[in-house]
Amino acid sequence: MLSVNNLSVVYSTKKLFENVSLKFTPGNCYGVIGANGAGKSTFLKILSKEYDSTTGDVQVSKDTRISTLKQDHYEFDEFTVMQAVISGYEELYTIMSTKDALYAKADFTEADGIKAAELEEEFATLGGWEAETEVSKLLDGLSLESNDYHALMTDVSASDKVKILLARALFGSPDVLILDEPTNHLDFKAIKWLEDFIIDFDKTVIVVSHDRHFLNNVCTHIVDIDFQKAKLYVGNYDFWRESSQLAQELMSKSNQQKEEKVKQLQEFIARFSANASKSKQATSRKKMLEKITLDDISPSSRQYPYIQLDPERELGKDVVDVTNLCVHDNEGVLFENVNFIVNGGEKVAFISRDDKLITELFEVLAGEKEQASGEVKWGITVERDYFPKDYSEFFQDEKINLIDWLREYSKEQADAYIRGFLGKMLFSKEEPLKKVKILSGGEKMRMMFTRLMVRNRNTLILDQPTNHLDLESIQSVNESLERFKGGLFFSSHDLSLIESIANKIIEITPNGAFVYSGTFEEYSEDVNAQKKVDELYNK
Repeated sequence: MLSVNNLSVVYSTKKLFENVSLKFTPGNCYGVIGANGAGKSTFLKILSKEYDSTTGDVQVSKDTRISTLKQDHYEFDEFTVMQAVISGYEELYTIMSTKDALYAKADFTEADGIKAAELEEEFATLGGWEAETEVSKLLDGLSLESNDYHALMTDVSASDKVKILLARALFGSPDVLILDEPTNHLDFKAIKWLEDFIIDFDKTVIVVSHDRHFLNNVCTHIVDIDFQKAKLYVGNYDFWRESSQLAQELMSKSNQQKEEKVKQLQEFIARFSANASKSKQATSRKKMLEKITLDDISPSSRQYPYIQLDPERELGKDVVDVTNLCVHDNEGVLFENVNFIVNGGEKVAFISRDDKLITELFEVLAGEKEQASGEVKWGITVERDYFPKDYSEFFQDEKINLIDWLREYSKEQADAYIRGFLGKMLFSKEEPLKKVKILSGGEKMRMMFTRLMVRNRNTLILDQPTNHLDLESIQSVNESLERFKGGLFFSSHDLSLIESIANKIIEITPNGAFVYSGTFEEYSEDVNAQKKVDELYNK
């Protein structure tokens, strides 16, 4: 078991949290949430004893092995892939290295033989003989493109390194698994495999993630870091969010209305508990939810930005017709033979095994780049707006404040009008006078959405629009795109966003596009569709 007692972290200029006491027990997965800067990653580093707390302590049961997801992609460049993964189990790796060094000695002595025999026994006890098989299963499950597990890490692609470092954390069945943003840069297939791995894992998992679908599928508990406190709740992310919002509504109601809200909250708990019984974690989660009382639920103090995207002009039936599109970069052909048609009422999620293909396609669709060949024909009613993955060019003027920055994109120039939009995006009081140069990544993303709001275009091209956002902002983006009445072209690694919005899926491969009318869930479960996509990639 892992626990923290009276934990506090205070820096010279900021207090992250104080007097936090929590217990983490085997068989459960704890999702750590909080606004950007609340201290989620710091909390994980303290649990793994990488950082020290200001006060309090972390207590770990004897012989408990804690494994963490490493973030430095260059740390193991001198290792082979196999060595990098096995090194996640430090005791086993040390024995293996010592044993190999002994056998490599030119003057192998009798004492060396005795020592080697002892090491062999320890090696076998720790599962050393099955280690390479386990590594192969982990990397296969994560869909590692190369199966050369004895290649040097320095020669491995960045996307494969992500999977190898994740396999390193999972290797050897640690007692406590601590994962900071484990789904970043993973494809949907690898994320699904990781979800199943964690659901079946009978030890303790503690995870920070901005992936709501992932948190909902794997978490039995939520740890909410807010206002320098950390509180533990039973249930997944959706249960925490919806129940805390209902509790907030309850507080604001008059006594006459409270009885109705109490009944609504009780019905919500019962309904969520019943639905949980259908999940893979049915037994434990259902039992925990059934024990919840109204006193266990606290109102949420979270602030959600309000994003309202209202097209100024109604979109017609014809949106875009793409014919035989071919796009190059400096190294040659990126993709070719891309064909698709999008009509009014369709919200299209673009996916690919290589995100670069989508970014290059979106640049062509947005008119930011010329195609090598082929045609893009837009409908006569279409008014496009583009939200690029790399938005740094929009924030080059370091002297401009938020009001003047947004004024450049607005027909209405009055300060009060501009401040109204900034207020919806949680920039209030003196914040609109800040210079854009000091904004965080998440704040710049919110400004980009404010830009979309004042421009009122009827067709949006959004490349990874939830990057750098906290969970509250992601939820607001999700709801706004569900309400949006225009044409939508978007890419995202947020599966909840795709599943709740897209009614058409287009997968871009180097050899063409596969077009699927339906939801992402339907697409991913359609065996024939997946077979045809594989054929396109392998042409």
